[in-house]
Amino acid sequence: MAVEKEDLAGLAPDALAPAATEAKAEATAVNKGNMKAGRCFVSAMLAGFFIALGATFFMLFLGDSTMPFAVQRLVGGLCFCLGLELVLCCGAELFTGNCLMVCGAMSRQVSWGKVFKNWGIVFVGNFCGALVAVALITLAQVCAMNSGAVGDTMVSVAVSKVTPSWVTLFGKGIMCNILVCLAVWIGFAGRTIADKVLGILLPISAFVACGFEHCVANMFFLPNGFVLKLMGYGADVANVDALNIGSIFYNLSAATLGNIVGGAVVVGLAYWFIYHKKQEKKQEQNEG
Repeated sequence: MAVEKEDLAGLAPDALAPAATEAKAEATAVNKGNMKAGRCFVSAMLAGFFIALGATFFMLFLGDSTMPFAVQRLVGGLCFCLGLELVLCCGAELFTGNCLMVCGAMSRQVSWGKVFKNWGIVFVGNFCGALVAVALITLAQVCAMNSGAVGDTMVSVAVSKVTPSWVTLFGKGIMCNILVCLAVWIGFAGRTIADKVLGILLPISAFVACGFEHCVANMFFLPNGFVLKLMGYGADVANVDALNIGSIFYNLSAATLGNIVGGAVVVGLAYWFIYHKKQEKKQEQNEG
């Protein structure tokens, strides 16, 4: 039986071809949409916790003020990759990555109702997992490392996320999830753990180094910074009084909407439009 060139590309030993990756994104959306609510919630808690671990690793390096700015951002960004590596390789439900479920909805393989239900459960689950991480990392006294400089840095990072304008945060959210969803797309295409880990390093470290806004990471960064502020850390940080409960949700509203636009519209719909059409054309040719 003759095999089309496109089929051979999809079966390449190194990675799935783009059309095959889009098909996998659709199949993944179906699985996520049909997941039981309880399992989905617990899996989402794990993802929120995993992202918090990467965020903690990131802030550990930011706590060393002797490092040059560019080196600090690059190394910190690479450290943050830990979070998405755990999500992709260990399996967990992450709100920002699940924006790619639009591929399945646009192909009518999963209903929009199931997509939005998944997003709601996962968003809350991610937040709960991040809050668990705040409690455990505070209990572990990570903030006291480097004579308290890490705790001051945690407060400083949180303050820097609530002081920009809403529109700026929204734009940073769009840019963030373009890179995150491209990293997840690479993860879909990868065939091995090494493929997934190496594939996500540059997109994720880039969004962190550039200071873009990831709503799930901020579910940890902001409450963690607020708790440490109450404990007396970051007293000398400029505009520290701007960090409060209201400003936490101010940031999350902008970052979340931006993440949806960047992930679902810019990446998800674009790749669905390009590669799902190709699959439909191929199916029509086979039926003809």
